[in-house]
Amino acid sequence: MSNSASSPITILILYYSRHGSTAALARLIADGVGQVPGAVARLRTVPAIRSQAESAPAETIPEEGPPYAQLSDLADCAALILGSPTRFGNMAAALKYFLDGSASEWLSGALSGKPAACFTSTASLHGGQETTLLSMMLPLLHHGMLLLGLPYSEPALSATRSGGSPYGASHFAGASGDLPISSEERSLCHALGRRVAELAVRLRSQA
Repeated sequence: MSNSASSPITILILYYSRHGSTAALARLIADGVGQVPGAVARLRTVPAIRSQAESAPAETIPEEGPPYAQLSDLADCAALILGSPTRFGNMAAALKYFLDGSASEWLSGALSGKPAACFTSTASLHGGQETTLLSMMLPLLHHGMLLLGLPYSEPALSATRSGGSPYGASHFAGASGDLPISSEERSLCHALGRRVAELAVRLRSQA
């Protein structure tokens, strides 16, 4: 077996987090990826943007946490898991700004055929979790990615009274963003990471 076939594949977990809840989900999903032999998680975030008509990143170097994503991270990954807090039922502008700049990767097919999934957090229980997950799926479909959700064979999906959706992992963070991640939300984050990583490993083994 060649080194390229035996080396771990990279699952890119790309997210924007304003108050930390989405970042906490990203770390749990990374834990799930780490449970799959042959896969490693790469956490990347995106900067906030200025509130101007022509938006631009507000910073070039993160003060703490994972590095900011580069477009090369998209080409390098074997799968992508995308996360954002809800903004009026949609993904945050900062994440969309990064994705809007991925036309070259779209033209080259850098993400085509790779597994993908989404996750989100909201301040209210019915604050647009599912529409936000769906909004993140749209550019992934345009990139030709293979979208994965969470099946009801995951017991936590039927038991949850907080976050969790067949469209992806989610968290009800509360108006102050301080509600703890529930056991069901945690379980579903782990399951999402495993599910994406398992498919990516299987696809690589068949290549």
